Amino acid sequence: MSRFSGAVITECMSSRPVRLVCCIAITGLIGSGGAAQDQQQARFTILDRPTLTFMGDVGLIDMPSADSMADADVTATAMYANNILRTVIQFQVTPRISGIFRYAVLNDFLPGSGTLYDRSFDIRYRFLDETRHRPAFAIGLRDFGGTGVYGSEYIVATKGVGDRLRVSAGIGWGRLGSYGGFSNPLGILADGFKTRATSGNNAGELDFGEWFRGDAAFFGGVEWRATDRFTFKFEYSSDAYDREADPMGFTHKSPFNAAVSYRFDNGIDLSAAYLYGSEIGVMLNYTFNPKTPRIPDGIDDGGPSVVPRDVAAARSWGLDLSDDGASPASRASMQARLAQQLEAEGVILKSFRIEGSRVIVHIRNDRYDAPTQAIGRTARALTSVLPPQVETFVIVPIVASMPVSAITIQRSDLEELALDLDGSWKSYARADIAEGSPYRLRREDYVPGAYPDMRARFGGYLVPSFFDPDSPIRIEVGAELAAAYTPRPGIVFSGAMRQPIAGNLDDATRTSNSVLPHVRTDIVEYEKESELEVSYLTGEYFFRPGDNLYGRVSVGMLERMYGGISAEVLWKPVEGPLALGGEFNYVRQRDYDVLFDFRDYEVATGHLSAYYDFSNGFLGQVDAGRYLAGDWGATFSLDREFANGVKIGGFFTLTDVSFDDFGEGSFDKGFRFIVPLSWLTGEPSQRGFGQTIRPVLRDGGARLSVRNRLYEITRRLHDPELKERWGRFWR
Repeated sequence: MSRFSGAVITECMSSRPVRLVCCIAITGLIGSGGAAQDQQQARFTILDRPTLTFMGDVGLIDMPSADSMADADVTATAMYANNILRTVIQFQVTPRISGIFRYAVLNDFLPGSGTLYDRSFDIRYRFLDETRHRPAFAIGLRDFGGTGVYGSEYIVATKGVGDRLRVSAGIGWGRLGSYGGFSNPLGILADGFKTRATSGNNAGELDFGEWFRGDAAFFGGVEWRATDRFTFKFEYSSDAYDREADPMGFTHKSPFNAAVSYRFDNGIDLSAAYLYGSEIGVMLNYTFNPKTPRIPDGIDDGGPSVVPRDVAAARSWGLDLSDDGASPASRASMQARLAQQLEAEGVILKSFRIEGSRVIVHIRNDRYDAPTQAIGRTARALTSVLPPQVETFVIVPIVASMPVSAITIQRSDLEELALDLDGSWKSYARADIAEGSPYRLRREDYVPGAYPDMRARFGGYLVPSFFDPDSPIRIEVGAELAAAYTPRPGIVFSGAMRQPIAGNLDDATRTSNSVLPHVRTDIVEYEKESELEVSYLTGEYFFRPGDNLYGRVSVGMLERMYGGISAEVLWKPVEGPLALGGEFNYVRQRDYDVLFDFRDYEVATGHLSAYYDFSNGFLGQVDAGRYLAGDWGATFSLDREFANGVKIGGFFTLTDVSFDDFGEGSFDKGFRFIVPLSWLTGEPSQRGFGQTIRPVLRDGGARLSVRNRLYEITRRLHDPELKERWGRFWR
């Protein structure tokens, strides 16, 4: 039995309210098998991108279906109907599992004609695939981590009839059991399933005890793909829209809805619907897949070529070809030519050493988001400057002057595989990726000008802010100057200053009502009082305590709101999925002007962390310890990272702070994404943009935001990350 199956069964046995969900999921896993997971879309190729509901999930109009988007698809949705605006992000986490974040604006929903800004999460699992004689089945939860306005659960089946018609039918609870409802059939299992209380819990609290409870109702509908562009849908809805009827004057005249969608070639769908016999709704969807870059092959040049040894000898610049490179003159000449070539490629040569038939070089990659591209260009450049007898290349990438790994490549392999059809895979299979600590930087091997090292960057910045009820979207743009000075390996002094130019972040008026120390909820005060600010100003020491060990000590203004000291140690083998780390921080809250003064609040925090690479791009992380407000607990994270560097994930934190004391949202949670600039432009770059989106920012579960945490700056130069991006070795 797999670890996943065991975990599901454990949950079935321990949590009665979700026992049905778990057991159905297990049945699906056993009954369908991994080989059939893509059978549904393989057969119905015309439905390569299913249409979405006006709730933002895959389905009919308001009712869900059992179809799924393609693996890793991301869909952004905006809809409007009857004074309701919904924006939705859907991510197909795996071929079977999809997740949704929804932000809805319901005008006149609250007493006194107030507007409700509602945030909610959905999850859906397709536990059986469609076959010739059986429909696909899916189970889902709507609004399981929000205010409960859309709270509902469902089981749905979908079957194709021919190539262009899809039929769906299901049973729903909660809102999806509010029209045409009947006594819950799960009541035969336990009387508790027959009633569903009106929850009075905080928004965001997971109310397990209400799932699949109360009245149930049937729903269903059909979807007809008339042409490759036009799709018509008709459904019977089991949602009575009771929550909107009284405050918003919503008129529900009929359970029947109809819609039409038009598909463009660029991933955009436009839809219009006639809802409940009384309303017109419109919707726009945009779907893309982060697996596929906008410019798949990139627009950078191919870099250096592999130079055969006889050609390299002919280009020896007048050197004595019998010289093995050990003489000072020969070494200096080769080193200078290599440094010049690599600098043109965006790679900085830090040290150079020849030992008989082996050369060892330390490099810093300043350009490529795929480290293998820097490694490959370094290896090919070496073939043009080294004497013929040097056969073994040891390339040691460094981060913060730490040797993170050592990649050993044979020159003869480069010469053999340069034009080989399977050269990328074979070159990876023949390379040796090993621990970097035996190859520490030696002063006698430094290239001229390697240290001290000074780098600076001037440019713009953009900071968005979401979900302030007074203004759901805020933004600030400005200028930023950042610099880093490395006097010797491992020691880095760095800082950044920002000057806002335009925006409305400082227009926010909400004040904190938190009963916890205001470790994050006073962010509005920082926006109001800061002008020219010192975003961070630190001295950092990076070191290698031993094999597979990394260390960091940071002192200064560690982030925008806190300064102090942070120390971290990480155990991470070059190969293997598991890494373990520990971090200790003693910090004090910075003053609102974000310059050099401090406030009175100070706290000691720290976490023990476990990181696990589940393969296929899935990265799990657990951080357990003490948070900024003095609360104790753990943060659980799961991210999916693609070979091109795009990363999408989610997290939640549970601490000893009660849901009531935490306040709105009940506990910290959210999702995040990172998009490399190279994914959009095709040009090599280490820059990109990302965002962490929380439904609400509170003080519970708040962690220090320290730059250069060790796991993230080291893992990209280890296996399997190098393997996943080895295709760029020959670029």
